[in-house]
Amino acid sequence: MKRISTIFMSLLLVAISGAQNLNRFPKPDFESGYQYPEKLYALPNEQLWLFIDVFLLVGLMSFVAWAILNKQKRKPIIWVSVISVAYFGFFRSGCVCSIGSIQNVALAFADSSYIIPVSVFLFFILPIAFALLFGRVFCAGVCPFGALQELVNIRNYRLSKSVTAVLGVIPWLYLIFAVLYAVTRTSFIICLYDPFIGIFRLGGDFGLILFGALLLIASIFTGRPFCRFLCPYGALLSLFSKVSIWKIQITKKQCINCDLCHNACPVDAIRPPYENKLKEDRMQGVKRLLMYFLVLPLIIGTSAYVLRQFSPGLSKSHKDLKLYNMVMEQERNPKDMITVELEAFYIGGGDIEALKNKVQVVKQDFRFYGTIAGAFIGLVLGLTLINLSIKRSRKTYEIEHNDCMACGRCFSYCPQNTFLNLKYTGK
Repeated sequence: MKRISTIFMSLLLVAISGAQNLNRFPKPDFESGYQYPEKLYALPNEQLWLFIDVFLLVGLMSFVAWAILNKQKRKPIIWVSVISVAYFGFFRSGCVCSIGSIQNVALAFADSSYIIPVSVFLFFILPIAFALLFGRVFCAGVCPFGALQELVNIRNYRLSKSVTAVLGVIPWLYLIFAVLYAVTRTSFIICLYDPFIGIFRLGGDFGLILFGALLLIASIFTGRPFCRFLCPYGALLSLFSKVSIWKIQITKKQCINCDLCHNACPVDAIRPPYENKLKEDRMQGVKRLLMYFLVLPLIIGTSAYVLRQFSPGLSKSHKDLKLYNMVMEQERNPKDMITVELEAFYIGGGDIEALKNKVQVVKQDFRFYGTIAGAFIGLVLGLTLINLSIKRSRKTYEIEHNDCMACGRCFSYCPQNTFLNLKYTGK
């Protein structure tokens, strides 16, 4: 009896204690109209950083233009490369990126509903404006991708002219397909397959990081393989650099044809004199060029037709077509386990007919823009053939301004510049 009373008293004390705890911590009342205080978190001022990005972009490009045009010095460009890799590369993680901005601008032209960020447009247009004025000063050391390759470059094994010509077509093809996939709202392939972003962000897709590492290893032995043979923005800048107002000069004195600048150039942008030693009849060269120009429309038309025929296959990478194909497969062969995309489509009350209409619009866009893209591919191939067929003699070493990266290596190798420095310093 005594044990039963002890147990009863224990249970009573537990009940009393529980009641007290309930009074101390009542259940939350969700219907009393009580409003919880709003929590404010300090967000980083991204607009300020974007302003700093644009300010530094303009400042560094101006500094490079001053160094190569007025001072003809390479050392300032090295310091700009270090700053660019540190800030635009590792600190800002390679974004905003002038190379990727091509896609935003293309989409803004094709789709009026897309509003391009001001900072992205400035990163696209400012290097072009500087290229039109001073040449490819952005490529010299302001672009973190080019700067990183420049800093690791030690030796320069020269590639043959034919290999360089073939590889030089790739950036134009990359540019054309990047624009095609951007205007059709398929994907931003430049950002998706960027080989250096994983390095700057210290993580990412292993395959892309490996590809970026291989490019850097190649950069040790040959000048800027990504800039010369892959970069679509570099291809765009080369057009404006070719007609730049103030052009880079190896020396302000008379060239003595010593060949030192030609050997020093890591991107083979300096053409030697009398390069075409085999002379040909003038009329023969004129006839060859006329033939190429007559064939050029045929090349453009054929390329446009071919890519138009391939447009259905290219459109399959669009998200609406992927979803439509998954829906049709599910309707034909229902499965218990479905993908997240299918689950979202069905839960959201997806209309198959509306999705089919979207798919038709996407296919029409690919046929239209694919035809234009194919025409541009034909134009690039035709003009490349014409450029290779042009033969001209040079009396001195000349810079091909569309290929020149404004790295400044040729300045220190030119004995005329060395003579001027000794004269002005009194040594």
